[in-house]
Amino acid sequence: MNAPKYFEEINPGDVFKTFGRTITEADIVLHAGQSGDFYPHHLNAEFAKTTPFGQRIAHGTLTFTVVIGLKACRFNPVAFTYGFDRIRFPKPVYIGDTISVLATIVTKQEDPKRPRFGRYIERVEATNQRGEVVLVCDHIALVERAAPISQPD
Repeated sequence: MNAPKYFEEINPGDVFKTFGRTITEADIVLHAGQSGDFYPHHLNAEFAKTTPFGQRIAHGTLTFTVVIGLKACRFNPVAFTYGFDRIRFPKPVYIGDTISVLATIVTKQEDPKRPRFGRYIERVEATNQRGEVVLVCDHIALVERAAPISQPD
């Protein structure tokens, strides 16, 4: 388990980069079965040849799941996901693409409802082996404080 990194220790400009992970045909087939998304763009090689992509593409939800899994290697036992905003898929992910993630803290703020926590937003950018951005989103996290702020009486 990673050592806890409390709210006070996280700052705008902090950067984290993951290792890469190659997307396989098995990933796409398993994701289709789990999600129920059997669109031919993902599973039908002959149909996919007729699309602007020219080949099968990974599901956006598969790409998002893999990106979040890659980020999980930075597990922080005192941080919790609050949500994700502005998810975009600027380029497709193909079978055989290797994606990695760069996450940069862009803001941090107090959490008005939770004095034991603060919030940060990190910009998550996933790229393929060609350096093309395949996913970008903002991850909002709640992080425990080392020392909770006092509340007025």
